[in-house]
Amino acid sequence: MFGINKKAITILFGLLALAFAVGAILLFTPQAGQQARGKPVLWVNGKAVYELDLLRLQGNDPLYAANPQGLLKVLVDTHFLEQVILTEALKQDAARVRVGSAEVRKELDRIKEQFGLKEKKAYEQFLNQVGYTDAQLRAEIKTQLQIQKRLEQVRSAAKPTPEEVRFYFEVHQDSYKGEARVKARQIVLDDKKLAEEILAKAKAGEDFAALAKQYSKVGAEQGGALGAAPGESTPKPVTRVVFPEKVAEAVFALKGPGLVGPVEAGGRYYLVQVEEHLPAKTPSFEEVKDQVEKDAQEAKGNGALETYLEDLRKKAQVRFAEGVSYTYKNPPVAQVNEKEILLAQVLQPVFANQQTAALIQQGLGELAVQFFLPQTLESLVDRELLVEAAKKSGKPFIGSKDEVAQAYLLYETRDISATEEEARKFYAENPALFTIPASAEVTGVVFKAEAKAKAFREAALKGGDLQALAKAQEGTVTEYGTVNPNQLPAVLDRLVFKVKETFPKGPLGEVSEVVKLEDGTFAVLLVKNRQPEVLKPFAQVVEEAKEGIVNRKRQEKAQAHIQELRKGAKVENRLGQVLAELTPKTEENPQESKPQEQAPAKP
Repeated sequence: MFGINKKAITILFGLLALAFAVGAILLFTPQAGQQARGKPVLWVNGKAVYELDLLRLQGNDPLYAANPQGLLKVLVDTHFLEQVILTEALKQDAARVRVGSAEVRKELDRIKEQFGLKEKKAYEQFLNQVGYTDAQLRAEIKTQLQIQKRLEQVRSAAKPTPEEVRFYFEVHQDSYKGEARVKARQIVLDDKKLAEEILAKAKAGEDFAALAKQYSKVGAEQGGALGAAPGESTPKPVTRVVFPEKVAEAVFALKGPGLVGPVEAGGRYYLVQVEEHLPAKTPSFEEVKDQVEKDAQEAKGNGALETYLEDLRKKAQVRFAEGVSYTYKNPPVAQVNEKEILLAQVLQPVFANQQTAALIQQGLGELAVQFFLPQTLESLVDRELLVEAAKKSGKPFIGSKDEVAQAYLLYETRDISATEEEARKFYAENPALFTIPASAEVTGVVFKAEAKAKAFREAALKGGDLQALAKAQEGTVTEYGTVNPNQLPAVLDRLVFKVKETFPKGPLGEVSEVVKLEDGTFAVLLVKNRQPEVLKPFAQVVEEAKEGIVNRKRQEKAQAHIQELRKGAKVENRLGQVLAELTPKTEENPQESKPQEQAPAKP
C-alpha cells in the first residue's frame, strides 16, 4: 500500500467498468425487432430486457464460455445480471441529456474511419453484419454519447473546496516530491583510451567545457552543458533520465561536485563533471498548487461518480419474469456496523480479476471462488472500516472509497521516520533491492539444421557481416537487445547467465556453442557488453534504504490500526453461510430457482 505513487493505484469503480463493458457490447450487438427478441426476462424501472438480448450479451462474456455449473453458475448469473441492470438504469437516466445530430454524425464518421467504411457499399455491408439499420446505429451512438455526457456532468459538478485541496496536498505531499538533480557537463567518446587521456587532462585543471567542445561526440557546441537550451552553454538542473543507467548511478552517487568516468554504456564512454548536486525535496503547496487542484478535482469527481452509480442502482426497480433460466441472488454477505455488503459487490472485483477468469476457463472455477471471494470480502470490510473512520475524523478526505481508505492510512502513518542504523540493517537484509542485475547485449541466430548452425558459428568467430553470414546458412536473426536474467527464453537464459564461463570471442562479440532448442531448431548466440551483477554501495542507496524502512513501518502501523478498528466494530461475515444456501441441492437442474430481487441495504 505504501511506497506506491498515488497515480499508479488502480481504482475499481465496481459497477462502472462493467457498465461500460456491457455498453460496448450493446453498441455492436445485432438488434432485432421486438417480435424476434423472445420473452422479457426482467424489467428495469418498467422497461423490459429481452431473452435474446441477454443471450447475445452472454455470448460475449468469457465467464459463460467455460459453461459454469452449480454454485459457480449462480454467481456468474448474479454478476452478469447486475451489470445488465446497472447499464439499463444508466441508459435511462442519461436519456434526458441533450445530444445533437452533429455530435452523432461526428462519432459515426469516427467509427467509419476506424473500420474503413468510407465507401457507401462497405458501410452498408457493415450494417448488415451487425444487424443495424443506419437509423438504429445512430440511435445507439446517441445513447452512448448521452451516457458519456451524463457521467462527465457528475464528475465536473463535484468541485473541491480550498480546504479539501490543501488537505489533499498534506496527505499526498510525498507524491509531489521532486527527483534529485544535478548541474553537469559531459563528454561522450567512442574510444576508451582517449577517454582516459581526456580525464587526465581534466584532473590536471584543463577547462572541461573546452575539452567537451573539442572532443565530445554529443553536445560539443554547448561545451557538454546538460539541460542547456539550443545556443546556450550553461548547465541546467537535470534528472537521472538524461544519462544511461550506469552513468546515472555513478553521477548521483557523488552527492556533490566531482568528476565521474570514464563509464562505458552502450559502446560509448562518458566523462561527467558534476558542478552541483540538488537533492530531492518536497515542494511547498504554492509551488505545485495548480497540479494539486487538478488532482483534487479528479479525486472529488471519482467519489461523486461512485456515489452516483451506487444511488442509481439502489433506486432501480427490478422485476423478473416467471420461469427464466437465470438465477439472481444478491443477499448481504457481511455487515460492518450498520453497513451491509452485498454479494454482487464482492463478485465484481473477483470476476474482474484476470486470475479468476483464467481459473474458470481451466475448469477451476470452484477453486477461484473458494480462494478469491473470502479474500476480497475481507478487503471490502477493511475498506468500510477505514472510510467510516475517515468520516469520524472530521478531516476533509475526498475521493472514491478506495481513495479515501488509502488517504486515511497515509494520514495516520505520516509521522514515521527511519534512522541510518535501521537503513543499514535493511540494506544488509535485502541485498536484492539494491543490486544492479547482470546484463548482456544478445543476438540470436536460429537454424533448422545443426550442420548449418555449426558452419555459421565457425564463420562468426572470424568476423564479417552478421546478416550476410546468417543468410548464407539460412539462419534467422533475432536482436534481443540488452537483457537481464530471466528475460530470454529459458534455454538461452541459462546459456548466457547461468554458465560461469564466457564464450570464445570474435570480431562480432562472444560466440556461443550451438544449442538445441525445445522446438528442435538450433541456435547460436552472439553476446556483447556482458556486465556482472553489482551490489550498490550503502552510501549510494542510503535514502532508498530509509524509504524502504519507512514503507515497512507504515505498512505495519496501518495493519495494526485496521486490527484496532476491527476490535471496536461489529463485523459479521456471512459469506460461508450464503454460499452454502446458494449451492444447488442437486446438479440435475441447478438453475431452476426463480430470480429474486434482493432489497439493497440502506445507506
